[in-house]
Amino acid sequence: MSAPAPRSVDRTAVDGDILVAPRYLAGSSGHGDPGFAPVAHWPHHHLDDGPHQLVVTSPDHRIRIGWAGDDYELWTITAAPDAVSAPRWEATGNQNTPPELVAALTAQLATDWAEGQERFLAAPSYRWADGVGVLTEAGWTRGPGEQGTVELTAPNHNAGLLLDRYAPDERTWMLWAGPQGWGTRAEITFTSRTPTHVIAAVASAFTDPAPVPRWREGLHPRLAAMAQLTPVVPPRPPVPTPRDIRPRLGVRPPAPATSVPRWTTASTPSAPLPARSAPRR
Repeated sequence: MSAPAPRSVDRTAVDGDILVAPRYLAGSSGHGDPGFAPVAHWPHHHLDDGPHQLVVTSPDHRIRIGWAGDDYELWTITAAPDAVSAPRWEATGNQNTPPELVAALTAQLATDWAEGQERFLAAPSYRWADGVGVLTEAGWTRGPGEQGTVELTAPNHNAGLLLDRYAPDERTWMLWAGPQGWGTRAEITFTSRTPTHVIAAVASAFTDPAPVPRWREGLHPRLAAMAQLTPVVPPRPPVPTPRDIRPRLGVRPPAPATSVPRWTTASTPSAPLPARSAPRR
């Protein structure tokens, strides 16, 4: 569905011509800039070979954020006890995942690393609700699900969460959005040892009401039909106030002292008459 009223924003600061809400239906922006923004100050490694074109690491290389621009698993994020250890946990985002959702994860990791307490390696809570309580608070409801699974669904049924404790590939958590399909379904997965607060950070991003910019021609039609679209228009110039106008009018210079207004009846002193010659006798 589309909202008729345009939103007045600074057009030069928006990478798109529409704003999409909820943000989890915005799809991929085609680049990873928003996802990398929280860790823009970390070392960047541009790779020519391998699945990932760009890998951003924490300064000690224990956290790694990989971007594969032309792969199904667009994002791969891992954390390890040291630079050469196997990852303790892994999160992935597919090719339809909005980078603004990934930004919630990378922002949390940047905060954890800066605090120096290794929270990014913390053991997960044994209570599943600790990671996704923000979703139930936002009205997401639990479905019947199979034994060993937990399923939550957004009020609009366009997003959900699946916790499968018996997943064969260790990817026990999945947040999804959009209809099934290669170009529409966004999926973010987490392995079983992912810290609970990291999952909670991404879950919170799913409930963020702020829209995100996209180009209309790049948004899948099925997503556009589900989302609320608001046109981005340049801001109108402010209406000038009397104070703004006054300097433009200027101040009328005073009339010269010798001038006479056109409407006065007075006349200027006339020139002296020539002397009359003496009469002849």
